Amino acid sequence: MKCLVTGGAGFIGSTLVDRLLHEGFEVVAYDNLSTGFPQFVESARASGRFRFVQGDLLDPPALTEAMKDCAIVYHLAANADIRKGTAQPRRDLDQNTIGTFNVLEAMRANGCSQIAFASSSAVYGNAVQIPTPEDVAMPVQISLYGASKLAGEGLVSAYCEAFGFKGWIFRFVSVLGERYSHGHVFDFVKQLRSDPTRMRVLGDGNQKKSYMHVYDCVDAIRLAVEKAESPCSIFNLGVENYVTVKQSIGWITGRMQLAPRLEFTGGERGWIGDAPFVWLDPGRILALGWQPKFTIEQSVVRTVDWLRDNDWAFARA
Repeated sequence: MKCLVTGGAGFIGSTLVDRLLHEGFEVVAYDNLSTGFPQFVESARASGRFRFVQGDLLDPPALTEAMKDCAIVYHLAANADIRKGTAQPRRDLDQNTIGTFNVLEAMRANGCSQIAFASSSAVYGNAVQIPTPEDVAMPVQISLYGASKLAGEGLVSAYCEAFGFKGWIFRFVSVLGERYSHGHVFDFVKQLRSDPTRMRVLGDGNQKKSYMHVYDCVDAIRLAVEKAESPCSIFNLGVENYVTVKQSIGWITGRMQLAPRLEFTGGERGWIGDAPFVWLDPGRILALGWQPKFTIEQSVVRTVDWLRDNDWAFARA
């Protein structure tokens, strides 16, 4: 089977590319390299079953051509910077919602009818139920990113109904691990590289968040695609616990053997659109037989180690 992975040179996308190649699939990675890195697909390039296409989701002809002969699309490409949503409101609409529409239309043009879509825990906003199950009543959206992802989910499910597609929708918690190049661990390590004596922390540090390792994330995606039988399935991807930002800081600074002065900006949210408590119920994916291999602490520590061993990842930040 030939697969297309949008965002295939990104953190999660490139890890999925490697997994699919290992499993014997032919893979096309489609990425505009705005946040992805050529280094992430270096090992994939050694395979005779891999092709990289530098292209944008907002270029439908290029996207349609890259998807030729693919049987399934793993759609991971997106703008993931929630914090800048209010400063650049069009970006989430273009890259997340319209980009997803373009993917679905390219699928129709190519006769490709299977899509695995990377959504986000952000669609739950200020969740009314913790831990949050997939069938919770959807709250008012608090971020443009979450709204754009929820719109993408609606498009995927509607194409499943209207055109007989088969879809898998994955609502991720924050993902950590090797090749991580965006998020709180990246930001904190970057700060400490510049000044190991102090650290600025958005909010009060008491925000409660759940995280998962990228290998566990990819395991869950592949298991669901192989086993879920519904025409359009929705899965929370996360682990069965959470930590505070302060706990995560303790693991980061401990691994780096530093004791910086913490400077909190205050308030229960780090930025507009930040949910102070994110903890998903992963019961559906657990029922398929998935089990995470890494704890949150192990995921944080492995991320710190990778960042310290790959200084080049900070050059573009």
